Amino acid sequence: MNKQLYTVIIFSENTVGLLNQITIIFTRRQLNIETLSVSPSAIRGIHKFTITVYADSDMIDKVVKQIDKRVDILKAYYNTDEDLVYQEIALYKLSAESFIHMEGVEEMIRRYNIRVLDINSDCIVLEKSGRYEETQALFEELSQKIGVLQFIRSGRIAITKSKVERLSDMLAAMEKKINRKQESEKDE
Repeated sequence: MNKQLYTVIIFSENTVGLLNQITIIFTRRQLNIETLSVSPSAIRGIHKFTITVYADSDMIDKVVKQIDKRVDILKAYYNTDEDLVYQEIALYKLSAESFIHMEGVEEMIRRYNIRVLDINSDCIVLEKSGRYEETQALFEELSQKIGVLQFIRSGRIAITKSKVERLSDMLAAMEKKINRKQESEKDE
């Protein structure tokens, strides 16, 4: 089977232990989670899990359907990169002296669109947001030229290219259905 990177987006209320329940579903299918990010969504009271995983289309479909069946889950979807706008953030801690004396510092800052977050006499902390390939390329270049003291990359954060969250459409349809039911009960 042909494996590719999928981004699974899950909407739920902020329930204790839910992350563990979700990760167990991936573990049972022997799928390794590549990145994971959880935050409040644009819909008040609803949290959004963004998980990336390599899988084939049949496996990801089964996993998402299994996640979607959980009582605490409002809705789960999977997307390919073409459906999304996404980024990661990476932080790099470097020796201040090595970085300042490195040849081509200004050009590198412009080329990679780097933000300098902190500078002191011992070290400098840089931030690079972008796709994995971009943050990794900067890491490799810095490692070769001067060495990286510390490095961390966030999980993928993503939004769909559609106008609204897919959950918004589902919630609006549910609300219409409830309103119609209430109106029909009034008429009886």
